[in-house]
Amino acid sequence: MSSFLRPADAEEPPLTLLPDQAVYRPVSSHLAIAPPVSVVIPAMNEAENLPYVFKTLPDWIHEVILVDGNSTDDTVRVARDLWPDVTVVPQRGKGKGDALISGFAACTGEIIVMIDADGSADGGEIVSYVSALVSGADFAKGSRFANGGGTDDMTPVRKLGNRVLTAVVNAKFGARYTDLCYGYNAFWRHCLDEIALDCAGFEVETLMNIRVVKAGLRVQEIPSHEYNRIHGVSNLRAVRDGLRVLKVILRERGSRKNRAARPALITGNAR
Repeated sequence: MSSFLRPADAEEPPLTLLPDQAVYRPVSSHLAIAPPVSVVIPAMNEAENLPYVFKTLPDWIHEVILVDGNSTDDTVRVARDLWPDVTVVPQRGKGKGDALISGFAACTGEIIVMIDADGSADGGEIVSYVSALVSGADFAKGSRFANGGGTDDMTPVRKLGNRVLTAVVNAKFGARYTDLCYGYNAFWRHCLDEIALDCAGFEVETLMNIRVVKAGLRVQEIPSHEYNRIHGVSNLRAVRDGLRVLKVILRERGSRKNRAARPALITGNAR
């Protein structure tokens, strides 16, 4: 994990070579990184939303992996028009979890960022996630309820369900999360060996959050703002998917014991 701090410079920042010829990528006026960053976007019939998603992605990322869930619209064509070097991975199974697992397997970067294709997430926040990772975190977890975060999309029922499920996970696994069911996260690729994902649906986010705690990985919450979906209708169903999340929690509680837990690096307090 490497970071390079330098003063702000009005001129174009120079690229710095290490002895092994690694190239630093300027991330902001004060930070450049060597680790390549992969962004994974699961998408199914999101052609209308992709222009908004890709417009916010920073140009310093290493690669974009679009996992296409058998779209019947122009999702793949639009993605290639917007980002010519995009890697398109056809999804063979079904569900968000299956799509993410396929996308992660295709990544070549050392840092992986997962982001939704509906326009609800701001790609400009990626710098905050990456900064947390190069500063020592293993897993940078987005939170809509940490100070500085927010949501325009959640109904009162979903907020209540998320709060209850978050409290259960915190109590059962010794976590200190402020948000459980959110799909904007980033992590070092080696973390995949520790969490071994094996679920197909929306509950994949909860599974990841539980297993990083059980593995003793260092977690930092990143305040994030969730916007409304721009076009189309979400496949998320509050009751159905809430029950699937609860099932994952109960299953994980009965599996192998936690490793020695490290305190989570929480930024901000719950609202």
